[in-house]
Amino acid sequence: MKKIIILITITAVCKFSFAQYKGGDDATTKGFKKENLFTGGGVTVSFSNYTTVLGASPIIGYSLTKWLDAGLLFNYNYSSDRHVTYTDQSGNYYVSDDRLKQHNFGPGAFFRAYPINFLFVQGQAEMNFTALKFIPANGGPTEKDKVSAPSFLVGAGYCSGREGPGSMFYYVSIMADVLKDKNSPYVELTANGVRILPIIRAGFQIPLFQGKSKRRFDL
Repeated sequence: MKKIIILITITAVCKFSFAQYKGGDDATTKGFKKENLFTGGGVTVSFSNYTTVLGASPIIGYSLTKWLDAGLLFNYNYSSDRHVTYTDQSGNYYVSDDRLKQHNFGPGAFFRAYPINFLFVQGQAEMNFTALKFIPANGGPTEKDKVSAPSFLVGAGYCSGREGPGSMFYYVSIMADVLKDKNSPYVELTANGVRILPIIRAGFQIPLFQGKSKRRFDL
Protein backbone atom coordinates (compact mmCIF):
# COMPACT_ATOMS: atom_id res chain seq x y z
CA MET A 1 0.00 0.00 0.00
CA LYS A 2 2.81 2.42 0.89
CA LYS A 3 4.59 1.81 -2.41
CA ILE A 4 1.31 2.39 -4.26
CA ILE A 5 1.02 5.82 -2.61
CA ILE A 6 4.55 6.70 -3.77
CA LEU A 7 3.82 5.52 -7.33
CA ILE A 8 0.55 7.47 -7.52
CA THR A 9 2.23 10.68 -6.31
CA ILE A 10 5.11 10.45 -8.79
CA THR A 11 2.72 9.62 -11.64
CA ALA A 12 0.45 12.54 -10.74
CA VAL A 13 3.35 15.00 -10.72
CA CYS A 14 4.60 13.78 -14.11
CA LYS A 15 1.10 13.79 -15.62
CA PHE A 16 0.30 17.29 -14.36
CA SER A 17 3.62 18.61 -15.70
CA PHE A 18 2.94 17.00 -19.09
CA ALA A 19 -0.48 18.70 -19.13
CA GLN A 20 1.38 22.00 -19.07
CA TYR A 21 3.00 21.09 -22.34
CA LYS A 22 -0.27 20.19 -24.06
CA GLY A 23 -2.30 23.02 -22.56
CA GLY A 24 -5.44 22.79 -20.49
CA ASP A 25 -7.49 24.60 -17.89
CA ASP A 26 -6.64 27.60 -15.76
CA ALA A 27 -2.98 28.68 -16.02
CA THR A 28 -2.14 25.75 -18.30
CA THR A 29 -3.95 27.20 -21.33
CA LYS A 30 -0.81 28.98 -22.50
CA GLY A 31 1.06 25.70 -22.74
CA PHE A 32 4.57 24.76 -21.72
CA LYS A 33 6.96 27.61 -20.88
CA LYS A 34 10.63 26.76 -20.55
CA GLU A 35 11.16 29.79 -18.29
CA ASN A 36 8.91 28.07 -15.71
CA LEU A 37 11.51 25.33 -15.27
CA PHE A 38 13.77 25.50 -12.23
CA THR A 39 16.54 23.57 -10.55
CA GLY A 40 18.32 23.75 -7.21
CA GLY A 41 18.07 21.53 -4.18
CA GLY A 42 18.64 21.28 -0.48
CA VAL A 43 21.22 20.09 2.01
CA THR A 44 20.77 18.26 5.30
CA VAL A 45 23.31 18.57 8.11
CA SER A 46 22.88 17.24 11.64
CA PHE A 47 25.32 16.57 14.48
CA SER A 48 24.88 15.26 18.01
CA ASN A 49 26.98 13.46 20.61
CA TYR A 50 26.33 10.14 18.89
CA THR A 51 25.07 10.84 15.36
CA THR A 52 26.27 12.60 12.21
CA VAL A 53 23.98 13.11 9.22
CA LEU A 54 25.00 14.68 5.89
CA GLY A 55 22.84 14.81 2.79
CA ALA A 56 21.91 16.52 -0.47
CA SER A 57 18.86 16.44 -2.74
CA PRO A 58 19.14 18.03 -6.22
CA ILE A 59 15.82 18.80 -7.93
CA ILE A 60 14.32 19.65 -11.31
CA GLY A 61 10.87 21.19 -11.36
CA TYR A 62 8.23 23.30 -13.05
CA SER A 63 6.03 26.15 -11.81
CA LEU A 64 2.55 24.91 -12.68
CA THR A 65 0.83 28.13 -11.58
CA LYS A 66 1.81 31.28 -9.71
CA TRP A 67 1.21 29.47 -6.42
CA LEU A 68 2.15 25.83 -7.17
CA ASP A 69 5.46 24.12 -8.01
CA ALA A 70 6.10 20.43 -8.67
CA GLY A 71 9.10 18.37 -9.67
CA LEU A 72 11.40 15.37 -9.32
CA LEU A 73 14.34 14.90 -6.99
CA PHE A 74 17.12 12.52 -6.05
CA ASN A 75 18.18 12.04 -2.43
CA TYR A 76 21.50 11.00 -0.95
CA ASN A 77 22.14 10.86 2.80
CA TYR A 78 24.99 9.49 4.89
CA SER A 79 24.62 8.86 8.60
CA SER A 80 26.90 7.44 11.28
CA ASP A 81 25.52 6.43 14.67
CA ARG A 82 27.71 5.17 17.51
CA HIS A 83 24.91 4.66 20.03
CA VAL A 84 22.83 1.98 18.37
CA THR A 85 19.33 0.92 19.38
CA TYR A 86 17.80 -2.21 17.94
CA THR A 87 15.18 -4.91 18.50
CA ASP A 88 15.93 -8.61 18.10
CA GLN A 89 13.63 -11.22 16.54
CA SER A 90 11.98 -11.88 19.91
CA GLY A 91 11.06 -8.22 20.32
CA ASN A 92 13.68 -7.47 22.99
CA TYR A 93 14.98 -3.87 22.92
CA TYR A 94 18.70 -3.12 23.28
CA VAL A 95 21.03 -0.12 23.44
CA SER A 96 24.74 -0.59 22.70
CA ASP A 97 27.95 1.26 21.85
CA ASP A 98 28.14 -0.44 18.47
CA ARG A 99 28.39 1.71 15.34
CA LEU A 100 25.97 1.82 12.45
CA LYS A 101 26.80 3.52 9.14
CA GLN A 102 24.16 4.07 6.47
CA HIS A 103 24.19 5.24 2.85
CA ASN A 104 20.70 6.15 1.72
CA PHE A 105 19.65 7.14 -1.82
CA GLY A 106 16.59 7.15 -4.03
CA PRO A 107 14.26 9.09 -6.34
CA GLY A 108 11.16 11.05 -5.45
CA ALA A 109 8.58 13.65 -6.47
CA PHE A 110 7.30 16.74 -4.67
CA PHE A 111 4.86 19.61 -4.80
CA ARG A 112 4.94 22.96 -2.98
CA ALA A 113 1.90 25.22 -2.61
CA TYR A 114 2.40 28.89 -1.65
CA PRO A 115 -0.63 30.40 0.10
CA ILE A 116 1.60 33.42 0.85
CA ASN A 117 4.72 34.48 -1.06
CA PHE A 118 7.05 33.64 1.82
CA LEU A 119 5.29 30.52 3.18
CA PHE A 120 4.68 27.11 1.60
CA VAL A 121 3.31 23.68 2.39
CA GLN A 122 5.00 20.64 0.85
CA GLY A 123 4.31 16.99 0.11
CA GLN A 124 7.15 14.72 -0.99
CA ALA A 125 7.04 11.05 -1.98
CA GLU A 126 10.29 9.07 -1.93
CA MET A 127 11.53 5.54 -2.45
CA ASN A 128 14.59 5.05 -0.26
CA PHE A 129 17.27 2.38 -0.67
CA THR A 130 19.70 1.97 2.22
CA ALA A 131 23.03 0.15 2.53
CA LEU A 132 23.88 -0.53 6.19
CA LYS A 133 27.16 -1.46 7.86
CA PHE A 134 27.03 -2.63 11.48
CA ILE A 135 30.35 -2.44 13.37
CA PRO A 136 30.32 -4.22 16.77
CA ALA A 137 32.06 -2.48 19.65
CA ASN A 138 33.60 -5.77 20.83
CA GLY A 139 35.66 -6.14 17.65
CA GLY A 140 33.42 -8.80 16.13
CA PRO A 141 32.84 -9.21 12.40
CA THR A 142 31.25 -6.34 10.49
CA GLU A 143 27.75 -7.03 9.19
CA LYS A 144 26.23 -5.55 6.03
CA ASP A 145 22.63 -5.39 4.88
CA LYS A 146 20.39 -3.63 2.34
CA VAL A 147 16.84 -2.46 2.96
CA SER A 148 14.29 -0.27 1.20
CA ALA A 149 11.37 1.82 2.39
CA PRO A 150 8.82 4.25 0.93
CA SER A 151 8.44 7.64 2.59
CA PHE A 152 5.87 10.40 2.32
CA LEU A 153 7.06 13.66 3.86
CA VAL A 154 4.66 16.46 4.71
CA GLY A 155 5.46 19.82 6.21
CA ALA A 156 5.83 23.54 5.72
CA GLY A 157 8.55 26.11 5.25
CA TYR A 158 9.69 29.68 4.78
CA CYS A 159 11.17 31.12 1.59
CA SER A 160 12.77 34.47 0.85
CA GLY A 161 9.84 35.92 -1.12
CA ARG A 162 8.73 33.85 -4.08
CA GLU A 163 6.88 36.10 -6.55
CA GLY A 164 5.75 33.37 -8.91
CA PRO A 165 7.54 31.56 -11.77
CA GLY A 166 11.03 32.89 -12.46
CA SER A 167 11.92 33.80 -8.86
CA MET A 168 15.24 32.79 -7.33
CA PHE A 169 15.15 32.28 -3.59
CA TYR A 170 16.34 30.25 -0.62
CA TYR A 171 14.10 28.24 1.68
CA VAL A 172 14.03 26.42 5.01
CA SER A 173 11.50 23.69 5.76
CA ILE A 174 10.54 21.19 8.44
CA MET A 175 8.86 17.93 7.46
CA ALA A 176 8.00 14.49 8.83
CA ASP A 177 7.56 11.03 7.30
CA VAL A 178 3.93 10.11 7.95
CA LEU A 179 4.27 6.55 6.58
CA LYS A 180 6.51 5.56 9.55
CA ASP A 181 8.11 2.57 7.83
CA LYS A 182 10.65 1.04 10.21
CA ASN A 183 13.33 1.10 7.48
CA SER A 184 12.78 4.78 6.66
CA PRO A 185 15.84 7.02 7.17
CA TYR A 186 13.50 9.58 8.78
CA VAL A 187 12.35 7.57 11.82
CA GLU A 188 13.84 6.24 15.03
CA LEU A 189 13.20 2.81 16.53
CA THR A 190 12.43 2.89 20.23
CA ALA A 191 11.19 0.45 22.83
CA ASN A 192 7.67 1.74 22.15
CA GLY A 193 7.86 1.34 18.37
CA VAL A 194 8.62 3.73 15.50
CA ARG A 195 9.06 7.42 16.32
CA ILE A 196 8.85 10.12 13.64
CA LEU A 197 11.85 12.47 13.51
CA PRO A 198 11.62 16.11 12.34
CA ILE A 199 13.54 16.74 9.11
CA ILE A 200 14.97 20.24 8.71
CA ARG A 201 16.21 21.17 5.25
CA ALA A 202 17.56 24.34 3.65
CA GLY A 203 18.25 25.03 0.00
CA PHE A 204 17.88 27.19 -3.10
CA GLN A 205 15.49 27.31 -6.04
CA ILE A 206 17.06 28.62 -9.23
CA PRO A 207 14.97 29.46 -12.34
CA LEU A 208 16.16 28.34 -15.76
CA PHE A 209 16.07 30.08 -19.16
CA GLN A 210 15.47 33.53 -17.66
CA GLY A 211 18.12 35.57 -19.43
CA LYS A 212 20.57 37.77 -17.56
CA SER A 213 18.17 40.72 -17.28
CA LYS A 214 15.47 38.66 -15.52
CA ARG A 215 17.53 36.83 -12.94
CA ARG A 216 17.17 38.03 -9.38
CA PHE A 217 17.86 36.76 -5.90
CA ASP A 218 15.70 37.96 -3.03
CA LEU A 219 17.18 37.98 0.46
